[in-house]
Amino acid sequence: MNAKKSWWRDGVIYQIYPRSFQDSNGDGIGDLPGIIQRLDYLKDLGIDGIWLSPINPSPDVDFGYDVSDYLNIDPKFGTLEDFDRLLEEAHRRNIHIILDLVLNHTSDQHPWFQESLKSKDNPYHDWYLWRDPAPDGDYPNNWLSIFGGPGWEYNSALNQYYYHTFCAEQPDLNFRNPEVRRAVLDIFRFWLERGVDGFRLDVFNAYFKQKDLLDNPRRKGFHLRPYDRFEHVNDTSQPEMFPLLQEIRSLVDRYPERYVVGETFLADSVQARMYIAPDLLHAGFDYAYARSPWSAAGFGNAIAYWDALHGDKDWPNYFLNNHDTPRSATRYVTGEDDARLKLLACMHLTVRGTPYLYYGEEIGMRDTRYKRSEIQDPVGKRKWLSVKGRDGCRSPMQWDSSENAGFSPAKPWLRVNPDYPERNVQAQQQNPESLLNFYRALLRLRGENPALHAGSLQLLPLEYDSVLIYKRCAPNQTALVALNFSNRPQQISLPAVEEDNQTWQLAFSSSKEIQTDPDARTLSLPGYGSAILFV
Repeated sequence: MNAKKSWWRDGVIYQIYPRSFQDSNGDGIGDLPGIIQRLDYLKDLGIDGIWLSPINPSPDVDFGYDVSDYLNIDPKFGTLEDFDRLLEEAHRRNIHIILDLVLNHTSDQHPWFQESLKSKDNPYHDWYLWRDPAPDGDYPNNWLSIFGGPGWEYNSALNQYYYHTFCAEQPDLNFRNPEVRRAVLDIFRFWLERGVDGFRLDVFNAYFKQKDLLDNPRRKGFHLRPYDRFEHVNDTSQPEMFPLLQEIRSLVDRYPERYVVGETFLADSVQARMYIAPDLLHAGFDYAYARSPWSAAGFGNAIAYWDALHGDKDWPNYFLNNHDTPRSATRYVTGEDDARLKLLACMHLTVRGTPYLYYGEEIGMRDTRYKRSEIQDPVGKRKWLSVKGRDGCRSPMQWDSSENAGFSPAKPWLRVNPDYPERNVQAQQQNPESLLNFYRALLRLRGENPALHAGSLQLLPLEYDSVLIYKRCAPNQTALVALNFSNRPQQISLPAVEEDNQTWQLAFSSSKEIQTDPDARTLSLPGYGSAILFV
């Protein structure tokens, strides 16, 4: 365990989807000045870093994940000067800024791709994965797009196909070209020099493809989605990724206290862990925890596995929500009761690792349901009958009960959830028992106690089917966390305390009903109750 406190290791990171956080200029789209307006809210909440979903110029085919200029800010979000001011104002509040870098592919409007279209002899042509048709005129291989359909797009002027993992308007870069790698490192350098504190790498393990672009083998069994009918061994996770990550990490480490976290594409926990090391990524995302069933065993197993994979050398991270995933308040809750969400918060902010929060998670925002005509997400537009898209978890932040939830005076780019008059920041600030105030108190407790933000983790045997219990241990401090995943009261026996003349002291709970017996040997938890004790 590192003795020195680190902002990314011991802190909490808050993801903002900029289009949906705060509109400052009345165009219905969130922007950087809007985020600046809300920095005091975030400081008061108790977070240590902000991960911004992409803010580079983009035609918005995939809402920022199709970048047309890596070294600038999209005018709808503001200017480079606005970004510099955001950095300055965030740093003044001891809040760090993490940028989302989408480097596997560019927009088809990026100047690099526009050059590559001019001729096969153009120097930029080899910056992308252009290939001649197969001898029979068919696609160069059997690779598909995860958004549906073939992964190859034909250009009649060149009589060639280019490859795209996602939309046709998102051509993949050729990372086997050293000029591409140099250009990518220059992007990191540009933002590091500007003062950015870290980067989140979008689908980074898809950067390299198998050098001969061999077909992907078929998977066994029945799979409804065509993309899932293949083993993606040739279009992702190539060994060449490791030297590139070492280059990136070496560059980032030349700047103090910087951080790189990666989104591992189509990977299980073991594969995601492979990229985390002192000379690779600081951290990586794993979906097993976020996809756990609602049970003590489900979450306990996910935590135990991910924690064990990291061991003592590296530091896990956890998320329940992000811009691609239905909100936990929608997945795990029916109705408006936030008891389950308080339990999730207590677990999420006390398990060993860096917790990521997604904007609105702290007030229990639910997914917004949109009509087909309202859908903006390309996935939802293309696959409406099977997948409604990701718009539901991207609806505007609910600040107050005024028009459009205080997000914008204009019609928002996505309709606000109809529950905003009751579920909003202002209303919850005024309610001592609200989910927002629960998060604030938890974040404060976490920051003040080394056992909770830096301690080791010891999961206790699951003696009660529905109660997850674990210890967090730091020098001179031990915390015990108890979480009742059932709707029935549970009485549990507290583990023995090794120190003489000391007993467990209840420090935090989700309900005033929660209490220990006079000898601190048992703890009574109501349905969905949670508690933190110290010794």
